[in-house]
Amino acid sequence: MKKNKISLSKMRRLLWLMGMFKIPMIAFVRPKLMLLDENSSQIRIKLKRRTKNHLKSMYFGSLAVGADMAAGLHAFYFAEESGVKVSFAFKAVKAEFLKRAMSDVYFNSDEGQIVKKAFDEAMSTKERVNKWIKVEAKNTDNEIVAVFDMEISVKVR
Repeated sequence: MKKNKISLSKMRRLLWLMGMFKIPMIAFVRPKLMLLDENSSQIRIKLKRRTKNHLKSMYFGSLAVGADMAAGLHAFYFAEESGVKVSFAFKAVKAEFLKRAMSDVYFNSDEGQIVKKAFDEAMSTKERVNKWIKVEAKNTDNEIVAVFDMEISVKVR
């Protein structure tokens, strides 16, 4: 298995392509990849007309897109790093909305190593592997507005 160094700009480009051609909701919400390494990921979604609800806070669908990206990008990261094709989806989601998101929201996941373990296990067994990933959504005042527990399902093709 080859190891490639993955740049943030390359992952931003892949995120953009995925939004344009595979999952249009990503392109509609326009998340910005702020940080991605083997341990952590951070996505920002701006509060604007496209992402607001009727209460002028971030719509829960926009919050779900951010959580999806923060948890799922590690699967892309490790697939790109190893040069292997991976199939992944979210099997289950648990969300707790703690406060209205009245500003931009940052989605943080520090569980890249859990995804790495799932990826490695899927590589060795050739079976689908499921793991739970936690994502915190914080506003610009660094207050937690939502917490997501997402079950990622990974299979190496």
